[in-house]
Amino acid sequence: MENIYPIFDTILSREDKQKLLKQRAIVVWMVGLSGSGKSTLARALENTLHEEGYLTQLLDGDNLRVGLNNNLTFSEEDRKENIRRAAETAKLFMNAGLVTICSFISPVEKVRQRAREIIGEGYTEVFIECPLEVCEQRDVKGLYAKARKGEIPDFTGISAPFEAPTSADITVNTAEQTLEESHQILVQQILDRIKY
Repeated sequence: MENIYPIFDTILSREDKQKLLKQRAIVVWMVGLSGSGKSTLARALENTLHEEGYLTQLLDGDNLRVGLNNNLTFSEEDRKENIRRAAETAKLFMNAGLVTICSFISPVEKVRQRAREIIGEGYTEVFIECPLEVCEQRDVKGLYAKARKGEIPDFTGISAPFEAPTSADITVNTAEQTLEESHQILVQQILDRIKY
């Protein structure tokens, strides 16, 4: 018997949603030390893309840890789970046709590779490069000072490792460029990837 109600059997694809939104869906996975400028650049990127008419979603380490990941600590295993959940969430938004901007320290290659595997095509890694000493100078929350005193265990860059990406799709250096220069580079690179 022929199905006279195909609407009930049709699963919309990411391509269907991209056509509707007139944009290519990607995940912009921003990586860097605390204080490198990830969150600032992520917010600026989202605002600029919004002004250009693109639909976005911003996922930040802080806002995910308040809700979705509030049961996780900063142990090595929980950090891996934090990134896994973030990647799965980003993939859902990407499949809805959105440009998803993620701002996570993502300290080691292994967790970044896992995020890339989960998200698949559309994963775009952005390294926000900035030397540790510059990040420490910018530290308005005093986290590095607390970590150096041993008050914060497993702090990335101090008592926990940070492996700089060697094959990022985009790199901006916030120690050598102004935030505005870094932002402009990032916007142009992302616009080239999401224009439909």
